[in-house]
Amino acid sequence: MREVRVFAPATVANVAVGFDILGFAINRPGDEIVARLNDSFSGVRIVVITGTGDKVLPTEVEKNTAGMAALRLLQHLGEEGRGIELEIHKKMPFGSGLGSSAASAAGATVAVNELLGAPLTRESLLYFTVLGEEVADGSFHADNVAPCLVGGITLIRSNDSLDVHHLPVPTNLHVAVVHPEIEILTRDARAVLSDTVLLKTAIQQMGSLASFITALYTNDLPLLGRSLRDHIIEPQRKKLIPGFDQVQAVALQRGALGCSISGAGPSIFALCDSGYLAQAVGQGMQAVFQDSGIESQVYVSPINQRGVEIIEVID
Repeated sequence: MREVRVFAPATVANVAVGFDILGFAINRPGDEIVARLNDSFSGVRIVVITGTGDKVLPTEVEKNTAGMAALRLLQHLGEEGRGIELEIHKKMPFGSGLGSSAASAAGATVAVNELLGAPLTRESLLYFTVLGEEVADGSFHADNVAPCLVGGITLIRSNDSLDVHHLPVPTNLHVAVVHPEIEILTRDARAVLSDTVLLKTAIQQMGSLASFITALYTNDLPLLGRSLRDHIIEPQRKKLIPGFDQVQAVALQRGALGCSISGAGPSIFALCDSGYLAQAVGQGMQAVFQDSGIESQVYVSPINQRGVEIIEVID
């Protein structure tokens, strides 16, 4: 009964200027996925789910992000006759804007691929991971799953064709992420968005995205800070997060390069030019929520450039 255990990290998607096309991985939190061969049946079974609190995740394979990702990979490899058990150990909050469903899907594909002798590259696993993630919010997008799989900062030129590219990570770039204990589902966060954008606003956003990418390639952190301005999504979604404007203001006052909503929220991220500053910024952001009576967690991390990690293989 060969067994593989992996750790799949949380991710920050959109990164202010790149709705559905930018994302990066952080060190913690994350999910652990265990995949195990079992010759007593064929197909995929989810045998254990932990860490869900009062939430109930489906164990039906087709309704579970990890299960669907593993199943589609198994079918692609022509290994439907193999029996694979999955354990899903959730170690990050649901509806947090930190890519919880993406982490489970990415962890499952890496674990199953390794279990079967690693026939595919990480990049080749992306399609099956996105199919799993699609179960959670009904949208085919890779801004969480791509950085979770391969680490670093990723740009998705096209979600339809999964044309994904690694971007450089500037020296000393760190992030503080604050997760207030409120839940925002991705479906609900998408529902508040308008289908139309003013030409002037679109031009502003294109300029910010272009200069953000330039800053990564030139290691120009001041330019990166000037670029982290979301003219389209943040103004529409921030009303879903109590105290967002105050949290953002404190982060910038304490020296963050930029601050915006992580994914669909409610988590808020702030990019900083050092780990020490990120700690101070994270504490300041958390204090705003605390003053409003909202509990929160702070995660401080460099950009995680490893992605999903294989932590144990038992033969």
